[in-house]
Amino acid sequence: MRALRSLTKLTLVTLFSVALAACTSTTGKTVGENVDDSTITSEVKAKLAAEKVSTLTKIGVETDRRTVYLTGTVDNTEMRSRAEQVARSVKHVSGVVNNLTVRAQ
Repeated sequence: MRALRSLTKLTLVTLFSVALAACTSTTGKTVGENVDDSTITSEVKAKLAAEKVSTLTKIGVETDRRTVYLTGTVDNTEMRSRAEQVARSVKHVSGVVNNLTVRAQ
C-alpha cells in the first residue's frame, strides 16, 4: 500500500512538472513571466482608462517580457506622448514600444 502511495505521488509530481514545462515551451516564457506580463497589461489599460480621454481607452496594449507595446491611432502627438508616459509609469515596465499613429487632421 505504501509503495502505491509513493508511486501515485511520483506520478502527480511528474505530471505537474511536464505541464509546467509545456507551458514554458509553448510561449517561451515561464509561468511567472506570463503572469507578470498580464498584470502589467492590465495596469497599463486601467491607467489609460483613468485618463478620461476616450481615444486613450482605444489603444491596444500588449506586454512581452515586461516591454509594453502600444498600438492604435490617437488624435494628436500629445495623446501619443501621454500614452507612452502612462505606460512607463507602471511598476515593473522595462520598456515601451510606441507604435501609435497620429490621425491625419
